[in-house]
Amino acid sequence: TERDRKERGFLTAEGAESMDGEEGILGVKPGAAVLVGSRLRRFSVQTQTNPLTNGEHHFLPLNHLNEESFETMRASPHNILRGFLAFGLLAVAMLTASAQQASRLLDLQQLTNKEFVLKFTATAGQRYRIDGATNAEQWDPLTTLVTTATNQYTDSATPYLPSRAFRVLALANTNALTGDHLPTADGNIVIHPINHATFVLSWNGKTIYNDPVSGSGRFTGLPPADLILISHDHSDHFDASALTAVKGTNTVIIAPRVVYNSMSAALKAITIVLTNGASTNLPSFSIAAVPAYNLSTSYHTKGVGNGYVVTIAGKRFYMSGDTEDIPEMRALKDIDVAFVCVNLPFTMTVARAVSAVREFKPKVFYPYHFQGTPSTDLNALKKQIGTDVGVEVRLRKWY
Repeated sequence: TERDRKERGFLTAEGAESMDGEEGILGVKPGAAVLVGSRLRRFSVQTQTNPLTNGEHHFLPLNHLNEESFETMRASPHNILRGFLAFGLLAVAMLTASAQQASRLLDLQQLTNKEFVLKFTATAGQRYRIDGATNAEQWDPLTTLVTTATNQYTDSATPYLPSRAFRVLALANTNALTGDHLPTADGNIVIHPINHATFVLSWNGKTIYNDPVSGSGRFTGLPPADLILISHDHSDHFDASALTAVKGTNTVIIAPRVVYNSMSAALKAITIVLTNGASTNLPSFSIAAVPAYNLSTSYHTKGVGNGYVVTIAGKRFYMSGDTEDIPEMRALKDIDVAFVCVNLPFTMTVARAVSAVREFKPKVFYPYHFQGTPSTDLNALKKQIGTDVGVEVRLRKWY
């Protein structure tokens, strides 16, 4: 009713958390229980054309919700949309902060594997951040991206969550590092894929480069390295010119002996050699070298190259290096994020990668180093990993 629509208070629905807002449209199923203010009500919701998707959907207009409810949910004036999902009950809400914003929600779709795809328009070339929440009191960054005219983000965590809220923010910081965010008790770690085995981890002003290899403009705009990890001496992992390009004033390089022996005197001076099983602690990170080798070929010999387990703010990252599904990988414990190679003929098949990842069960798995002959079928890999062992598979652009 009009009175219910204007009553000040907060909004929720069965199976969902609360949210605040100003004006917007909330998608609900017919007969859903909706809490407005402090009273639970069931609305007779009509089927009309939804202006968010130009499709036929059931929706309920909402006005004048309490702006002071759940203050932690409030965002900057650049907040352009919020979607709240209770997986079938609460569909999508959109709030526009400014008439000057051209951003618009296009679609919010659940896939057959229960992941959600968020699509929205925005001014091209701007940095935006997508945040997620499973309750009304805590928002966590999911990813930062440079927008195109039409943007798409797949949230691969939703199969493991009871509910999910999204909001999209335009960022004032035009130099913000793009990539996925991993929350910690002491700030977020940003994961920035670059190419093949090269990626950056950023946390609290500290930057780690993994196997940096030069390419056109790859490192433009990126901060200098505090730590560089090199797995072995093959040219798609060890590139002295790239090390010179990304190192900073106080950079430390971690490398196996075979890489150290090929370095210039200047690079040797800032390098710590770790062999399989050795470890070292730096002011912000701890690094353990783990084996990386082939079982069925001689491309990578045991004891020559390294994989790494790096601990940052209590989160454990595994970088496989070039390896097959060796017993040492399968025995890993408590890995938060794993980067695992999967390509032929140099590392391993999809089937062996799937088997290993399902055994050591990282919370998040990034397939990387997957360009080979035959080409790696990442969709098949993700499907075979499944959701029953609790591993979130993130497919990102590496080439």
